[in-house]
Amino acid sequence: MGLKESGSRGARIMAPALVLGVFALAGCSAETTAQWGRLGLPEAASDRARLMGDFWINMWIAALAIGALVWALIGWTVIAYRRRAGDPEAPRQTRMNLPMEVLYTTVPFLIIGVVFYWTIRVQNEVMYNSGKSDVMIDVVGQKWSWTFNYKDNQRLGDPTAGVYDAGTMEQTPTLYLPVNKSVRFTVSSPDVIHSFWVPAFYFKRDAIPGQPTSFELTPTKEGTYAGKCAELCGTYHSLMLFKVKVVSEAEYEQHLKSLADAGFTGSAMGNSDQRDIKGTEIEQEKEGQG
Repeated sequence: MGLKESGSRGARIMAPALVLGVFALAGCSAETTAQWGRLGLPEAASDRARLMGDFWINMWIAALAIGALVWALIGWTVIAYRRRAGDPEAPRQTRMNLPMEVLYTTVPFLIIGVVFYWTIRVQNEVMYNSGKSDVMIDVVGQKWSWTFNYKDNQRLGDPTAGVYDAGTMEQTPTLYLPVNKSVRFTVSSPDVIHSFWVPAFYFKRDAIPGQPTSFELTPTKEGTYAGKCAELCGTYHSLMLFKVKVVSEAEYEQHLKSLADAGFTGSAMGNSDQRDIKGTEIEQEKEGQG
């Protein structure tokens, strides 16, 4: 079979596949089509999302460009140096070529260096802390839910006391955030490593026992977003879900007041806290002993 016949056969195979692909995309919703444009990322809802989104897409472009170059070189080598009918022997094999060896060694290091520099630049911008956050929230990941401590207490008239909201294995907690206000999160864990992740924020942060970490971002779009633990943390990891409601400042203040009125004042630090949040492992053990 000649090269022309092979190419014709490939075209006959690819044409139906392309047609099916076009029809498949045409049947997608506008939201799904937009997500394809973001290469799988959800719609952004924080000020750090642009940086992470651009990094994600540009890394894919770089990877595809490098991949296309390598595939093209492989294809050219296969075609140009293939053994043809009538050839007495296989093409001459090159055992050693110093310039090529240097090229093969240098280029990957250059690629790694550029990607490393790019990554550090984006990381520094994403992790930038202004030191002037409008809201401060301590996030505690515990087996097997989340606790949110609201430290922005000036609105409550008492700068020394906070309010908190704690989830359980049976009840998914909801984190309230004011739109267009910078929020400083401090993330910790009293038991095992968890990971605080809100996909729409394009950001996640590990909750490591004994090593609180922090970050700052600004929610930019009102709505309800899904949150979850991104670290396989144990038996009921799948239950470590939460919701994030980005609301107006007035609604945020009202939520803090409602927590204070319900008696959820002070701070709760998960399983290590004396309150022993209902539904956690400590409380279950106490019930079993009783």
